[in-house]
Amino acid sequence: MPEGHTLHALAGSIDRAFAGTTVSASSPQGRFEDGAALLDGRVLREATAWGKHLFAEFDGDAWLHVHLGLIGKFAVHSRAGHDGMPSAHVPVQGQVRLRLLNDAWVGDLRGPNLCAVVTPDEVAAVHARLGPDPLRPDPDPDLAWRRISRSTRSIAELLMDQAVVAGVGNVYRCELLFRHRVDPFRPGREIRPATWRAMWDDLVTLMPLGVAAGQILTRQEQVDAALAQLARGERVTAPERSYNVYKRTGEPCRVCGSRVRTQVLVGRNLFWCGRCQRRR
Repeated sequence: MPEGHTLHALAGSIDRAFAGTTVSASSPQGRFEDGAALLDGRVLREATAWGKHLFAEFDGDAWLHVHLGLIGKFAVHSRAGHDGMPSAHVPVQGQVRLRLLNDAWVGDLRGPNLCAVVTPDEVAAVHARLGPDPLRPDPDPDLAWRRISRSTRSIAELLMDQAVVAGVGNVYRCELLFRHRVDPFRPGREIRPATWRAMWDDLVTLMPLGVAAGQILTRQEQVDAALAQLARGERVTAPERSYNVYKRTGEPCRVCGSRVRTQVLVGRNLFWCGRCQRRR
């Protein structure tokens, strides 16, 4: 399932392509005809994300709410042909639930877990049940801390709970806990406030880098290189995918040499180093 940085990058792509323009909406697949008809011919004002939820605001208090789930994709492409001029016809490929179209761009949504036209009150209700998102302006890490500090659930489970922190998925969960040498099975109420704040501040650094690079960066040399590129005003180049512990079962820990362990937790494979992340 895409993690929060992917949804924020997608919201930016939709915004750059469609914001401020009148959009044609259709459902080539036929499963979203009524919803597409409600959006067709409206101006798309802004696309945003909160955690793993995507929202696009249209004139007339109509909002598109999308959750990609496990297999959903929302591809945004230019309509320009080989001659640089917009193509009059853009063929449909695959099962497209929703197509957004303006003079220059096409956006095709396939296989989402959720696709609905909702009201502003319904958008607010979704926001209210989600935890703070490190990628949104002015998030409240203390809200997440209150939920963590009162819980007997493990910190690894809590990080995957979107009502605690919105946008964190399995990769960020495993890598964040390793970066801070936190035992993934430690109950939330045993986490120290300073440890949580350091983890949160790390997410505020790492997740924007994920948006900029188009992939998750968590190894410190990759993080340092990306931050240096941003400081120089350069585009962040995506390195070869490489992690500290994620999907490295049985391989040696990059710090201590112990074997990376794995166990299913909350329906996902958790990866950690038993020596570096020993409970203290």
